[in-house]
Amino acid sequence: MLIFGTLSGCAVSSAPRVLQVPITGTITIAHADAFADALDMASREGYSAVLVVLSTPGGSVDAMLRIIERIDNSPVPVVAYVYPAGTTAWSAGTYILMASHVAAMAPNTIIGSCQPISYSPLGSVPVEDDKIINALIAVMSTHAESRNRNLTLARDFVIKNTNVNDLEAYEYGAIEYRADSLSGLLEAIDGKTVLLASGSVTLQTRGAVVDVYSMRPREAILNAISDPAVSSILFLIGLFALIYGFSAPGYGGEILGGIAILLALVGMGFDINVVSAVMMIAGAILLIYELATPGFGVLGISGVIILTFGTLFLVPFSPEKWAVSSEWYSTFTYLIVAVGICIAALFLFAAIKVLQARRRPPVVGTIIGDIVIPSENAQPGEVIFVNYRGEYWQAKSPAGIVAGKKYVISGKEGAVLVLEESRP
Repeated sequence: MLIFGTLSGCAVSSAPRVLQVPITGTITIAHADAFADALDMASREGYSAVLVVLSTPGGSVDAMLRIIERIDNSPVPVVAYVYPAGTTAWSAGTYILMASHVAAMAPNTIIGSCQPISYSPLGSVPVEDDKIINALIAVMSTHAESRNRNLTLARDFVIKNTNVNDLEAYEYGAIEYRADSLSGLLEAIDGKTVLLASGSVTLQTRGAVVDVYSMRPREAILNAISDPAVSSILFLIGLFALIYGFSAPGYGGEILGGIAILLALVGMGFDINVVSAVMMIAGAILLIYELATPGFGVLGISGVIILTFGTLFLVPFSPEKWAVSSEWYSTFTYLIVAVGICIAALFLFAAIKVLQARRRPPVVGTIIGDIVIPSENAQPGEVIFVNYRGEYWQAKSPAGIVAGKKYVISGKEGAVLVLEESRP
């Protein structure tokens, strides 16, 4: 039995229906899977159009290409709308917008920033590799030309990293509509004829009932952990939890660490930068060594720094795999550094406290050899109370106890002190 994404606002009527599919945040493979499911649902249940609402900094190139491929072969018209006002559809979002059958933007929205960027925590730079640039230009220009949109501007999105707002995009012919609201857009596009792979279709969207598609639980979870920031933080938490678990077994650190790392690996698709893995392993070794020795010094600090830098490079942000804006890269760097420092401080504090407690001399060890003076007599093996360090303890002696004499604590049996007569 197939489980479909949930719908809100479903109505049983003869009015045309439009399926709204949100693509928000960093675009991941989960978005591609959800979009494919939404198109199948729209085709099967007779929707007039699929309305893709874009608000994204960009994302996975693979996910973007899969979404575009589904648009190209969709039996249902796909309308892409950058919404709400004030948002962006940068990079991968712009590619999807240009590939849609109808492109629209809300007021004060921005598209562009499609030039491939080479990621670095110290500052991202544009890619000059013709192979990568030409491949992305081909994707952008082919779809712009097939949708009768401004080919020059489409190429400039990639070559010059051009950005335009909704008014400029409309005036330059990159989009067909500007609309303040979803209902206003559906009213405006009613009657427009679009060319699908199967032939021409006239949109019927006036007064349409809008059903909102929601990701299935599997896709929602995958989307959450596939975000590079989330998967990197999960991996960082998992590694510190494992270090804590190894230094203080029995507190659940190993279980938490294992689960977090597995989720991070699933989110990354097991595609991890080798250099990052080496850095994180080296950082972990330094931390474990530091925690096994008294105090916390150069090795521990170095381990934290190496782990944080390793996390920054954990996801291989190669231009052919990720199409996001330079602003997103900067935010990612700041976020990982801040979270890495906080997580490191938390787990190191906990681990150090546990190790300090374990390194304290046992209580029994501090008792042995101390002197007590009983205030009452006792037969051999008889248990009485003695005053020791201002507290009353049970005590006994194999040879018996004489009040007022000095006795040495020679041992402890449970809560009972074992005494021997003190020799001069």
